Amino acid sequence: MTAENTAQARLDPSREIADIDRRLFGGFVEHLGRHIYDGIFEPEHPSADEEGFRTDVIDLVKELGVSTIRYPGGNFVSAYRWEDGIGPKDQRPTRLDLAWHSTETNEVGLHEFQAWLDRVGSDLMLAVNLGTRGTEEALDLLEYANADTRTRWTEQRARNGRSTPFGVKMWCLGNEMDGPWQVGHRNADDYGKLASRTAKAMRMLDPGVELVACGSSGRDMPTFGSWERQVLDHTFDDVDFISCHSYYQERGGDAQEFLTSGADMALFIESVVAIVDSVAATKKSDKRIMISFDEWNVWYLFKEDGTESGHEFKGGAWPVAPRLLEDQYSALDAVVFGDLLITLLQHADRVRSASLAQLVNVIAPIMTEPGGPAWRQTTFYPFSITSRLADGTAVHVPVECGTVASKKLGDVAAVNAVATIDGDGVSLFAVNRSLTTAAALRVDLAPLSPQLGRDVSIIESHLLHEDDMYARNVLGDVERVGVRAADAAVADGILTIDLPAVSWIAIRLA
Repeated sequence: MTAENTAQARLDPSREIADIDRRLFGGFVEHLGRHIYDGIFEPEHPSADEEGFRTDVIDLVKELGVSTIRYPGGNFVSAYRWEDGIGPKDQRPTRLDLAWHSTETNEVGLHEFQAWLDRVGSDLMLAVNLGTRGTEEALDLLEYANADTRTRWTEQRARNGRSTPFGVKMWCLGNEMDGPWQVGHRNADDYGKLASRTAKAMRMLDPGVELVACGSSGRDMPTFGSWERQVLDHTFDDVDFISCHSYYQERGGDAQEFLTSGADMALFIESVVAIVDSVAATKKSDKRIMISFDEWNVWYLFKEDGTESGHEFKGGAWPVAPRLLEDQYSALDAVVFGDLLITLLQHADRVRSASLAQLVNVIAPIMTEPGGPAWRQTTFYPFSITSRLADGTAVHVPVECGTVASKKLGDVAAVNAVATIDGDGVSLFAVNRSLTTAAALRVDLAPLSPQLGRDVSIIESHLLHEDDMYARNVLGDVERVGVRAADAAVADGILTIDLPAVSWIAIRLA
């Protein structure tokens, strides 16, 4: 094997990044397409429970291992009246959703969604509407959700079936307010002032909340950088997080460029960290604003002709739960997805929360058919495995290897890796970004001796790779792509892993 496809690394616990916040493995549920209706909620489905939720979907979400779930949007939240989703269902209004040109029935609201979260074992992260509404409505929702004193809102909450508070910890101050597509879009100065007023008021009501200010909707936004600076100039003392959103897709048939998406995400994170820390420096503060990467995924947002997907109903009907953004993910997509997870772990010191967007049917790892099956997309596997195995402390694993060429980023490392160490063992995650060349990854485990002893063994291994990198799991062939044991071994303190071109692996050592 030539030097060009040999990669070497050293797994050294002293290269600690940070303890992993479990919120890094969060998800995102929006009232969009078939995510809620015909996705998680289908009362007529054979598997539906007494609340109308599909238990086959609940089982898959549990297996996926999502921690905190952001709700109810997304673009949807910027015109949403949260009061529409509480009280008797037969008295709830039907509304037109401007974000996705759909009709919202409001059958599922705050109480129903919390009941679903209780079933899947995830925590709630709420977004407030700072598009068409403002500070007063945010305070009303916070009081309804978290207050434990007798008030008009808490009495109404009790009448609606919940006498105890929801106790929501994390709150998003609007969504993508930098985007001209957003209902109520504002410039950075106007949004920063509104977010600051709202944050201060929310802390007066509940000092324990953690608040997320809207960052840029992507690194390619024309206001990126200046947006963060201006927003934080107003909100620095009021918030705990600033958000990042980023989606990736293969464009123009350039799979090699697509395989470098993890390096692009890393640059985005590091740029935002530099900006927010420069704001801290100008304010002579040692406070560190953390990142909530509360929208990330592979999303085929642009069609081959360059137009946006997902708005097929504009100018026509206002359907209920239309099929929107139902991307079918390939093995290639899953490898890139796994690399994005590696990148998030590599930045666990500043990325303390992240939300995979989204969970069911809509750019999702889980798909369903009305009255039919639910199944795992290819991206399900790297998320569920990483969420289960990545615990304790994240550790840098620099890899000496060849590079692949990116038109956007220049030379990018062909192999990317990260590890996590906990009380029971070590997990290693790696990806081969090369479109054409396999790699032999040799990892020196000698520094692990104090943690694992002299005898290190592989407890489990998972390889995601397909000779046909465009293979997908679809209705009628829902198990076409999966994971299998990796070709890996430990000898004389060296872990050797064969990484085919376009592959992702996870290995557990003990």
